[in-house]
Amino acid sequence: MKKIICICLVLLGCAMSADAARVKDIASFDGVRDNQLVGYGLVVGLNGSGDSDQTKFPVQSLVNMLEKMGVTVNRNDVKVKNVAAVMVTTTLPPFAKQGSKLDVLVSSLGDAKTIAGGTLIMTPLRGADNQVYAVAQGSVLTNSFAFGGQGASISKNHPTAGRIAGGGLVERELPNVLSGKSSLRLNLAQSDFTTASRMVAAINKQFAGSAASADAGSVVVRIPDEYAARPIDFIAQVENIEVVQDAPARVVVNERTGTIVMGDRVKISGVAISHGNLGLTIKETPKVSQPNPLARGGETVVVPDTSMKVQEEVRRLTIMPDANTIGDVVRGLNLLGVTPRDLISILQAIKAAGALQAELVII
Repeated sequence: MKKIICICLVLLGCAMSADAARVKDIASFDGVRDNQLVGYGLVVGLNGSGDSDQTKFPVQSLVNMLEKMGVTVNRNDVKVKNVAAVMVTTTLPPFAKQGSKLDVLVSSLGDAKTIAGGTLIMTPLRGADNQVYAVAQGSVLTNSFAFGGQGASISKNHPTAGRIAGGGLVERELPNVLSGKSSLRLNLAQSDFTTASRMVAAINKQFAGSAASADAGSVVVRIPDEYAARPIDFIAQVENIEVVQDAPARVVVNERTGTIVMGDRVKISGVAISHGNLGLTIKETPKVSQPNPLARGGETVVVPDTSMKVQEEVRRLTIMPDANTIGDVVRGLNLLGVTPRDLISILQAIKAAGALQAELVII
């Protein structure tokens, strides 16, 4: 119950302040986005903890790499345990330039025990269009270890995945999506008609006639003529315009943890509630039944003895008055004196009765 009170009171304090958010915190310009890159590579230099002979593709990749370097080997003769096949992933930020460094994530593909201490060989990183945008190479840092023998083993953290800080190097730049445009589109993080309308009004207040919206998810902003030669200055000013974001009344319930989070617009109509717990105790007591000493053909058997006890908590109806603010909702729910998990069932029943003026989301 304390968890519910603390969460709701924090939300109550936030609702009272009603601070406005910057445009850059609740929306993003169309086309200005991250791009995911992926590549297949080899980690070498492992101390016998690489992929086993049962994993075929690391050997094939190693032979192909050696052949490109002018070394001809027979694939059937290659048996190494110091090599592991890995997938290399990273995120290419917008406006990244050639030579910019990226952090990359290296994850084992085969049955390697650990890739700690290994070195990633130069790996091309491709985008969704199959073009190479970066390359990765360097020492893998896992912050873990894994040791063991035939009878026991010990490990810390996750030894088959690691990072290379600054191990990626940008080779191809993304096109500038802002150049040569007379208008830009802002995509809201959460589509809402009220928020879109407020954003249009706030932008037009500073740049008259520049913003318009045709739906709840985006706002189109026209670049004024005086900023045509310096659109970055205009974008910077638009990003820092403050807008009060609106959100629907919503109650989020996590049944696994018993967590309940309520928005500041949640309201509950007057309703009478009665909630009682039902307790059931089942006790098994095995008993031994022996035959008469003078009887013939008797057997000793175990006879189960089951006892059951049902206890239902006595509860009276509790009148919950109209709750028009989040504070009223918290006080009304606290009158019930139930646990968070019981409160989840009560909220579902209140919603079914039509008294909960909010969307109930169960995760």
